[in-house]
Amino acid sequence: MTSEVVENELEFYSKAEKYWKDVPATVDGMLGGSGHISSIDISSSRKFLQRFLRTVDMVDVTEDFLTKARSYLGEEGRRVRNYFCCGLQDFIPEPNAYDVIWIQWVIGHLTDNHLSEFLRRCRAGLRPNGIVVIKDNMAQEGVIMDDVDSSVCRELAVVRRLIRSAGLRLLAEERQENFPDEIYHVYTFAMR
Repeated sequence: MTSEVVENELEFYSKAEKYWKDVPATVDGMLGGSGHISSIDISSSRKFLQRFLRTVDMVDVTEDFLTKARSYLGEEGRRVRNYFCCGLQDFIPEPNAYDVIWIQWVIGHLTDNHLSEFLRRCRAGLRPNGIVVIKDNMAQEGVIMDDVDSSVCRELAVVRRLIRSAGLRLLAEERQENFPDEIYHVYTFAMR
């Protein structure tokens, strides 16, 4: 549980925000120096999402990453309806507005309580038959604190418990294939 590794919640969030403000707004920066896996990740995510979604909203804690996303996306950027600059602990999805809420490589920046609360708000933001998707790193065991970017990496059992605590039902769970062995295992969860 994050309560065992996060001593000061306010410091946990402010350290993460400071870290991301100092990280270059590049693919390599966002992936912590593992930009070489970007094409694998982008290909699988894009392939999945483009079949279903015409417009998206983007949320990021740093304005610089949102600005860079606008230029990086080019013509595809016209599909972005809103850019929200805030932490997910403060983000409230518009009720009954989303077919899919895609949460990727950010749940480690939320405490257990805030993740559960955020997922509850996401559930309220779904249209009928909508889904919430989480794609993130998973620890082999326990909860591992990363003091560099002020995040945690949770084991599968903890993430499943938090999904249930938010009143969501797990529909599918899949481990990402073709990623380097030296990084955390990456899992994708679909729920409603």
